[in-house]
Amino acid sequence: MTDTAGGGALPARGMPAADVLDEIRALRAGDRPTHGGRLFAYVYDPGVAGLDELAQAAYAESAHVNGLDPTAFPSLLAMENALVAAAARLLGGGPGTDAPDVVGSVTGGGTESLLLAVKAARDARPDLAEPRIVVPASAHAAFAKAAHYLRVALDTVPVDPVTLRPDVAATAAAIRPETVLVVASAPSYAHGVVDPVAEIAAVAAAAGVRCHVDACFGGWALPWLRRLGAPVPPFDFAVPGVTSISVDLHKYAYAPKGVSVLLHRDAALRAPQYFAYADWPGYTMVNPVIASTRSGGPIAAAYATLRHLGEDGYLRLAAATRDAVAGLADAVRAADGLRLMAEPESTVVCFTADDPTLDLFVLVDELTARGWHTQPQLRYADLPASVHLTVTAAVAPRVAEFGPALADAVAAARAAGPVVLPPELLAMAGSLTPEALTPELIGGLAAGLGLGTGPTPDRMAAVNTLLDAAPARLRERLLAGFVGLLQRPAW
Repeated sequence: MTDTAGGGALPARGMPAADVLDEIRALRAGDRPTHGGRLFAYVYDPGVAGLDELAQAAYAESAHVNGLDPTAFPSLLAMENALVAAAARLLGGGPGTDAPDVVGSVTGGGTESLLLAVKAARDARPDLAEPRIVVPASAHAAFAKAAHYLRVALDTVPVDPVTLRPDVAATAAAIRPETVLVVASAPSYAHGVVDPVAEIAAVAAAAGVRCHVDACFGGWALPWLRRLGAPVPPFDFAVPGVTSISVDLHKYAYAPKGVSVLLHRDAALRAPQYFAYADWPGYTMVNPVIASTRSGGPIAAAYATLRHLGEDGYLRLAAATRDAVAGLADAVRAADGLRLMAEPESTVVCFTADDPTLDLFVLVDELTARGWHTQPQLRYADLPASVHLTVTAAVAPRVAEFGPALADAVAAARAAGPVVLPPELLAMAGSLTPEALTPELIGGLAAGLGLGTGPTPDRMAAVNTLLDAAPARLRERLLAGFVGLLQRPAW
């Protein structure tokens, strides 16, 4: 690295462009692989030759276009409207449907879409001093974030430990006079199962409450799987009572991050989403989303991706993903000591261990050592720890390799045995309160687990075991502290 005379990204003298790019490539060398079908979280790779280059070129064309003022940059407005129309059509809205007046907004990601869905529902009821939302326990954590940011109470409905879905009667019972929004997932991220959307929307409508379907994860996959013959249950605007839907284009539409779409059944439902302010001497601010200035790059890249792939392309990619899911699920079924958390019905394979001698967190490390990057999920209520695989089209050519790798990793994990933490550490995890965690204590724990200011360790089983033993509130505080140790200026 070139001496920056003071640290950070700002050198005393400017660097040649080639040297800067070499630095970035060197930094990227430590990242998980974003292509190749071996990373089962965070990225969505279709494995389509030339698509990256197209998206990058489209991004560059509009990178400096500002979404703040659609009258100044009508190209961006046109592309946003086209993306909204495509999403609406795919999700049961538009002319000739039961939801002909669907409108929407392009956001920077699923969390922003969910925040705005909650904001619109909250602001539509200014008469309520203490608004509330009802969500299944399996709903994305972004709803908890929205409730925290927007000061809305969060009422959580447990999910059945077998079906992994919320009970409709329990959902209805959770609705109060102060409830402004009821949520269903299509599918839930953790396990990939679709909630009973039609029934949940019906109880919300009966109570006069909005119903949002979080299809951020699966909204661009489920419709194509349905066209291929999969028994996808009703979840979109064809369902009466569904008032809004979110779908991320940077997931199974395979657009670069970050682009999501938030749809409302009509313009009146969307109206409270906007923020406008004129009581200052500058321009009148009008924002449909959280950000004011927005680069047109991601929107142009998404537009180019959809135009290039088309319906036939998405059907092919959905078919490849479906086949990959089936192959991975077969590999799990064949592995000694593992079982599926649910029969796959979307693009997720999620499994757990029935054998107490098989430590899932050690298994995850063993898979990582073999080049397969999965996502461990900690225990929650009656649900065991599990391993999540987000499956994309790029996985399909690698499925035959996964079964032997999984079997080998299971054997290695069983031979290594479960992680054994010092008894005093486990006792502390069970007895400490979040308030008792001082920066010094967090630093000591992090150092003992191999976490510090440098790269994270290659093996994370000990860290995950400690977090798994901690109650949720303590787990949150520990993770925030650990990440805070990593996010420090490079002086």
